[in-house]
Amino acid sequence: MLQIGLVGIGAGAAAALLFASVTSGTWMSVPLFYIAPLPIMIAGLGWSHWSALVAAVGASAALGVAFGGTFFIAFLAGAGLPAWWLGYLALLARPGNETGAQSGTAASAALEWYPPGRLVVWAAVLAALVVISGLLFIGTDAETVRAGLNKSMSAMLRPETGAVPGTPVPGTDKPDRVIDFLVMAIPPAAAVIATITSVFNLWLAGRIVTFSGRMTRPWPALAEIEFPKGFSVALAVSIALSFLDSLVGIVAGALSAAILMAYGILGFAVLHSLTHGIRARAFVLGGVYASVMVFGWPILALCLLGISETAFGLRARAARKRAPPARF
Repeated sequence: MLQIGLVGIGAGAAAALLFASVTSGTWMSVPLFYIAPLPIMIAGLGWSHWSALVAAVGASAALGVAFGGTFFIAFLAGAGLPAWWLGYLALLARPGNETGAQSGTAASAALEWYPPGRLVVWAAVLAALVVISGLLFIGTDAETVRAGLNKSMSAMLRPETGAVPGTPVPGTDKPDRVIDFLVMAIPPAAAVIATITSVFNLWLAGRIVTFSGRMTRPWPALAEIEFPKGFSVALAVSIALSFLDSLVGIVAGALSAAILMAYGILGFAVLHSLTHGIRARAFVLGGVYASVMVFGWPILALCLLGISETAFGLRARAARKRAPPARF
């Protein structure tokens, strides 16, 4: 128990320092800010979810003392608790079917671990909730939220003018249109980034803990992740609601963006599975990853691939075609 507490305190200190780096205002602090949940996830996967909880609460308290209550709430709700919850779910297991009885060996109960696909779903849902909470912190109606985002964008793009409407924005002669577009794009973009960083941090924490030898669950076959059928229904409903000109529409837009990004991750898994056994597999995968990182928009094709997998079972169809003919 002492070790769990000490690890939690250390992980919380590291997470608080990473999160607080954003106050420096430098571009180098941005990646450090996004990996702030990583120490908490490492503590949760390598020691215990109690250690992760100590880290989340301790880091939030330290940030609250140093920078005020806003930082306490922002870290606890936006990074600490989601990181703890994902780590907790990742180590959930239940007894599986007994194996070995037919082979004559002693039967042993195998553990059935929490599915990695559902972890991705949770990452998307938590990312959307974090963004939605931030929007509700700004206001409880669409006009207030848009006005708050507009003010923030104006202050960022017009620092020398005191965010005066109509003054030039560097690099454009239509400042108000640029800011209006950013106000519309910020909630879904933030949800996408939050989903990516949550999944990446969980994956990286798993690799680090596995390398250290403290990982208790076997590394999952990431190319075989699956989503629950109802997740596609949530996507359809959220997309439909996103067209409403109200706070519900803004919230639904953030939720649909997070879910679409989750399907993009599923699309990567499908691509890894479908290219198995192809000689140019490394070239194809490398090209797809590079195009997504450089251009961004190809992720939409992977989102469609992930949705198609849920609807048509592309991997199962491909596996049946690759299977050798039955022998009689």
